[in-house]
Amino acid sequence: MTPPDSEAGILERGNSDQAFENRLRPRRFEDFPGQERLRRNLGIYIQAARKRAEPLDHILFSGPPGLGKTTLAGIVAAEMGVEPHVTSGPALERPADLAGLLTSLKEGQILFIDEIHRLSNVVEEYLYSAMEDWAIDIVMDSGLYAKSIHLTIPRFTLIGATTRDGLLTAPFRARFGILERLEYYSADELGRILARSAGILGIRLDPEGALELARRCRGTPRIANRFLARARDVAEVNGDGAVTGPIAAETLRMLGVDEGGLAEMDRRILGVLARHDGGPVGLKTLAVSVGETEDTLENVHEPFLIRQGYLIKTPAGRKLAPGGWEAIGAGKAPGGLFGGGE
Repeated sequence: MTPPDSEAGILERGNSDQAFENRLRPRRFEDFPGQERLRRNLGIYIQAARKRAEPLDHILFSGPPGLGKTTLAGIVAAEMGVEPHVTSGPALERPADLAGLLTSLKEGQILFIDEIHRLSNVVEEYLYSAMEDWAIDIVMDSGLYAKSIHLTIPRFTLIGATTRDGLLTAPFRARFGILERLEYYSADELGRILARSAGILGIRLDPEGALELARRCRGTPRIANRFLARARDVAEVNGDGAVTGPIAAETLRMLGVDEGGLAEMDRRILGVLARHDGGPVGLKTLAVSVGETEDTLENVHEPFLIRQGYLIKTPAGRKLAPGGWEAIGAGKAPGGLFGGGE
């Protein structure tokens, strides 16, 4: 048996989590609740491209993690009748990596690059000519023997996904013909997602259980499905197998998620700000204080805390909003929001 904390054990869990996500991914727009405007727009673009028998324009999906960017890329490929070639920004370290990938594509195929903001500058520049001119120039050897080879590549569609579109350079962004941002989901939309996932997994999920999970999963389908998987475990051990309201509430208590959807790390972040009289506290200091990376704080925790009115980003650092004081049971901010008397 593989030790759970070994490198192989961690890899197995990662593969299992990925398999779980892939099993629940919608394959058609009809099975993808939410993002109504985005789905409507994509449907029109796809129909128009198919009528002209042309590849789609390049697409950039942006938004917080877990909202369905990868899933949408797969749906777009299916609607265009092609197989997507999937990779990620960190995996393309050198121009040669990109050249090999591009020359292996077929006419009209879709290349999906996750975390596209993490492409190196030199690889990104190689993509410019590929996206516009369907060609790349590869330099072979070096010094006196250096020579450039001009390679023509099939017309393809690049779909990029990013959680930090501000890190993309302006010239790179300008080469995408379709830019769409995914928004957080409503409780009703998440309820439909949970009902679909429960059907696929064979879980009995009642409306109260669905509502309890949906309203506390931060507007994110990936988190909702993770909660559902854990609620199934609790239902099988402590109940009759059905995910009811009480079972869902018990599951969320076990996971440390409170009534407002705050997890343990969220409360630690707010607690650090409270100990500094509400801030401002710099991101680096905050990350060290809670034992988390700056990137994770910015991309995973802060969007939810800001959207809920718990945290404010200022040029001087992060500050605790009045809602944040109340969320951690500290009442209103001392001296008002910006330190003035009330």
